[in-house]
Amino acid sequence: MENKTIPYKIYLKEEEMPTHYYNVRADMKKKPAPLLNPGTLQPMTAEELEHVFCKELVKQELDETTPYIPIPEKIRNFYKMYRPSPLVRAYELERKLGTPAHIYYKFEGNNTSGSHKLNSAIAQAYYAKEQGLKGLTTETGAGQWGTALSMACAYLDLPLHVYMVKVSYEQKPFRREVMRTYGAQVTPSPSNTTNVGRKILEEFPGTTGSLGCAISEAVEDAVTHEGYRYVLGSVLNQVLLHQSIIGLETKTAMDKYGIKPDIIIGCAGGGSNLGGLISPFMGAQLRGEAKYRFIAVEPASCPSLTRGKYAYDFADTGKVCPLAKMYTLGSGFIPSANHAGGLRYHGMSPVVSELYDQGLIEARSVEQTSVFEAAEYFAKVEGILPAPESSHAIRVAIDEALKCKETGEQKTILFGLTGTGYFDLVAYEKFNNGEMCDYIPSDEDIAASLAKLPKVE
Repeated sequence: MENKTIPYKIYLKEEEMPTHYYNVRADMKKKPAPLLNPGTLQPMTAEELEHVFCKELVKQELDETTPYIPIPEKIRNFYKMYRPSPLVRAYELERKLGTPAHIYYKFEGNNTSGSHKLNSAIAQAYYAKEQGLKGLTTETGAGQWGTALSMACAYLDLPLHVYMVKVSYEQKPFRREVMRTYGAQVTPSPSNTTNVGRKILEEFPGTTGSLGCAISEAVEDAVTHEGYRYVLGSVLNQVLLHQSIIGLETKTAMDKYGIKPDIIIGCAGGGSNLGGLISPFMGAQLRGEAKYRFIAVEPASCPSLTRGKYAYDFADTGKVCPLAKMYTLGSGFIPSANHAGGLRYHGMSPVVSELYDQGLIEARSVEQTSVFEAAEYFAKVEGILPAPESSHAIRVAIDEALKCKETGEQKTILFGLTGTGYFDLVAYEKFNNGEMCDYIPSDEDIAASLAKLPKVE
């Protein structure tokens, strides 16, 4: 089929929406390493994990063999309120760049939370409700996850307590207020309301916080209140599983029009949107059905893949969570206060980390000012104000398209546009005023943090 017949936006019909999540671990010959109990250094059992997480989510977290897991009808009905999301051919961006490349993006911003996070939020809230829990606790960085989970919990009448990274709490008051509008209690992290929060504040006075800090507080809150459980918006296997709906829709839409991407690009913080976008394509590659280039894009200020170490580490700064084998900068690493709050995590998803370690994914780090240059360029050309996180993928998609311009190659580029930037206008203001800086940790800073990794044989 000629590309000129492809519409600007490709929407699937409701009956074409996925009915099952795809579990890429089922097709991985070498599986991600198991979570370890920090006390015994033995693999975490389902019983141990159920003290923190919902039973069904624990089952999904540990399942490495089932390729397709049914999506409950109530979740699918909720999805229909904002899915399927559009796959967009960026004709105007192609024209403006003068590139022979064909550029597509999967847009996940068509919901009030403004991002892809709602895909997992409703699933996790649903399983909590089915278990009869009293409420949930969580952390949020830029606020997309907290906003999404507050929406899902409001829909299911579940109380929610959100620990929001302090710098984002201050930079993004409107996202905080959306959470409160949906009924969530929002606390800036680290706080004086938990033991681990007080300990972090004592060790790092004046800290702007991190996702690792907020996770520690949310977990403590959950395990000290009967009937509550903790839920996480990225990193874990279960989250990548739920986010596979992004890639499944994308692949179905592309297959429908005979499109095969050569390069697939996603921003990478904890790995949820990247993992969700690439999973079905990666599965096809692992099965020998196709070949793609996958590029994970992370901020130069928090470069876990490009400058981190593949090792067991705590998932949180307070060291109360299980140990995960992942690319990490060290659980004590406090990133600079950059504006891509959702990418300010010290580690990377065990699934994404294992695929990267096997050489199946490339990784690139980009500086903040370069990211916002790409964001504003995209906004002017394609008419969407992108989230700072998404703009990392935009930066590299533009770079790859310009390479095609130099070589004359007509490659097909796909990237994930994870959400909108309308709650990130403080960041755009800083960029427009020339007040934005590029924060890059020194080798000494990273080495000092990595030196404190737990000793695991």
